[in-house]
Amino acid sequence: MIARTIAQELNVKEHQVSSALKLLEDGNTVPFIARYRKEATEGLDDAQLRHIEERFAYLKELAERKEAIIAAIDEQGKLTSDLRSLIDSCDSKARLEDLYLPFKRRRTTKADKARQAGIAPLVDTLIAHPTQHPDSLAKEYITEGYPDTAAVLAGAKAILIDRFATDPDMVGAIREKMYREGVLISRVVADKATEGAKYRDYFDFSEAFSSLPSHRILALVRGEKEGFLHLTFEPGDDESYQHMIAAQFELATKESDFLRDAVRFGWRTKLEVSAALDIRNRLREFAETQALDVFQRNLRDLLLAAPAGQRTTLGLDPGYRNGVKAAVVDATGKVLDTAVVYPHQPRQQWDEAVQVLAQLCAEYRVELIAVGNGTASRESDKLAHEVADLIAQAGGRRPIPVVVSEAGASVYSASPVAAEEFPDMDVSLRGAVSIARRLQDPLAELVKIDPQAIGVGQYQHDVNQSLLARGLDAVVEDAVNAVGVDVNSASASLLARVAGITATLAENIVSYRDEHGAFATRQELHKVPRLGPKAFEQCAGFLRIRNGQEPLDSSAVHPESYPVVKKICHTTGLNVSELIANSAVLSKLNPADFADSTVGIPTVSDILSELEKPGRDPRPEFKTARFHEGVKQISDVQPGMILEGTVTNVAAFGAFVDIGVHHDGLIHVSAMSTSFVRDPHDVVRSGQVVKVKVVEVDEHRKRIGLSLRLDDEPGEASTSKPRAKRKSVSPAEQKHRSGKRRTHNSQRQSQRSPSGAMADALRQAGFGS
Repeated sequence: MIARTIAQELNVKEHQVSSALKLLEDGNTVPFIARYRKEATEGLDDAQLRHIEERFAYLKELAERKEAIIAAIDEQGKLTSDLRSLIDSCDSKARLEDLYLPFKRRRTTKADKARQAGIAPLVDTLIAHPTQHPDSLAKEYITEGYPDTAAVLAGAKAILIDRFATDPDMVGAIREKMYREGVLISRVVADKATEGAKYRDYFDFSEAFSSLPSHRILALVRGEKEGFLHLTFEPGDDESYQHMIAAQFELATKESDFLRDAVRFGWRTKLEVSAALDIRNRLREFAETQALDVFQRNLRDLLLAAPAGQRTTLGLDPGYRNGVKAAVVDATGKVLDTAVVYPHQPRQQWDEAVQVLAQLCAEYRVELIAVGNGTASRESDKLAHEVADLIAQAGGRRPIPVVVSEAGASVYSASPVAAEEFPDMDVSLRGAVSIARRLQDPLAELVKIDPQAIGVGQYQHDVNQSLLARGLDAVVEDAVNAVGVDVNSASASLLARVAGITATLAENIVSYRDEHGAFATRQELHKVPRLGPKAFEQCAGFLRIRNGQEPLDSSAVHPESYPVVKKICHTTGLNVSELIANSAVLSKLNPADFADSTVGIPTVSDILSELEKPGRDPRPEFKTARFHEGVKQISDVQPGMILEGTVTNVAAFGAFVDIGVHHDGLIHVSAMSTSFVRDPHDVVRSGQVVKVKVVEVDEHRKRIGLSLRLDDEPGEASTSKPRAKRKSVSPAEQKHRSGKRRTHNSQRQSQRSPSGAMADALRQAGFGS
């Protein structure tokens, strides 16, 4: 049943999902299944496998909850075949809990007491005879605790309202109607306007639940949590809900004041309140899911950013008063030398700093200078260029200065990983080492940092932290295994992200390597303590051994498939070394000729592709942005300028770009293309070098509006679509839609003006915090 449900969601075959679940149950990792078990799953990729893994956990919990609810209802003697069927067919936890509402054990309510007093039959009589006076019908039910007709009718009303509030169909229908038609209204809390100024866009705000984007939801919730905003979940036209309740229970409210009052009271005190709570949770879950998706995409892009490669690099961690920290690392990332120079205010030792850094570059033949993009970045970048020019003038090879994101570098510097790696190095210098290494290989360095500290997310501290951690760990695992890891140079932090390798195993691999020297073959991994057959099966294909005894060990070909390669060698008459990268021979081979009952065509096809381009890196070619000369601070940026920059973050509403002035500019989603853009990730990614046009500069508020449309004029409005003809509506409906219409008008204006939308987005201090 679960496999069928997931298969329908993914639009794949049920047996594919069943095979994947069996492999996961047997302890196989997602990267291993995606890469080396394609025959079993018929090519399910890592994203599909992650979905299967997550949905299985959800649906398994749902199934267990169904069993518990069925047992609880059966224990009460109220389980019918129809109810069991309804429970069994539930596909969501919300619907399941709706069905359980009437049977859920709870504290004794007014309705329960009235039922115990025998008043329930009166409710049915009042419904069946709406024209009869309630008092005359209630006289027969006067009893202990209900001394008069007023008390009896109050008990009857409590029973009727309880029916409304515990009817699963009614609760579900009300919730969906309110989500479709309702509006979230935000007002500033009295006397909090000045203190909560960063939320001023939400001081008098309303928008339909169904159109609220995730970043706005999280901003509103944060503003409420911090005590600056008051949120109201407005359902719309009250009468339409009351008519809906009356119709569901066949109540003649026009003929009975009692029934009409019960419906009105039940709606306002029970159903509206519970629906508002449900919608609050629904919006929060939606926003968290979207925020997690944004963070995962940005993190994936950052991890898979182009590596500069194994080149000696000088890392500079910029600063003013505390100086610029410098560290030289060799091609493998080993620290060769460190220094601290003070070229900026207050010491202004520019010439001395140039000489010290130039000497380091000359002595160690530095090829790259990595400059952190934090405080004093542009000044330090200028320093790096002057050092590079000095080396070139002296006849040396000019090192290439590159501005590098230093997100998370300070977190790494003070981490136990850094302390263990550099126990005798000052914390401030560790940051310079990290900046140098992340230019050489972003993936290898960033895995040392808690993904949540890298800061490429959207309100990541406002979302479920366990879900966030689990989701980000999956991204890191997939990225590491997609690239592969050199087992003889990788840190324990990087090795621990390889499929099948735990933190303990990673430490054991490093210890074995330190004691016995470099691994000569993958088979030698069997000698590592606690690395058993299952762990070897999972990790071997993702670990690389360069220049080892077995040429295939440097490729993504799994050791279990080496016999297939031998078969290919036998057919072609070539040895492995002659076969590797021999496109002329490999391109002519038919995968079906080498497939058998254990190795299928998909695996053979992968083997041939890998042999043709062994150990290929899926990451893009290394490229850096060239900042505009003379543009060093926001006051230098002028509307109309065309600049080059690096995308630092992508959100639901646009992308932030570092153009080298310490304040990232924003490309609003409406300024990304001449056509409609649903998702900014379809256009740009974190780490991408882009050319942008400045459309607005607000120096006072440190905001820069950018556009990917280079022919845009500053402040120019984008072409808007013709408005649809407005339908006529009733006065009640018009009143309900007034808040929604005001919001939609502002949204249309935002689409016409990227700079206006930028202000809306940037006023929220939560992004990336």
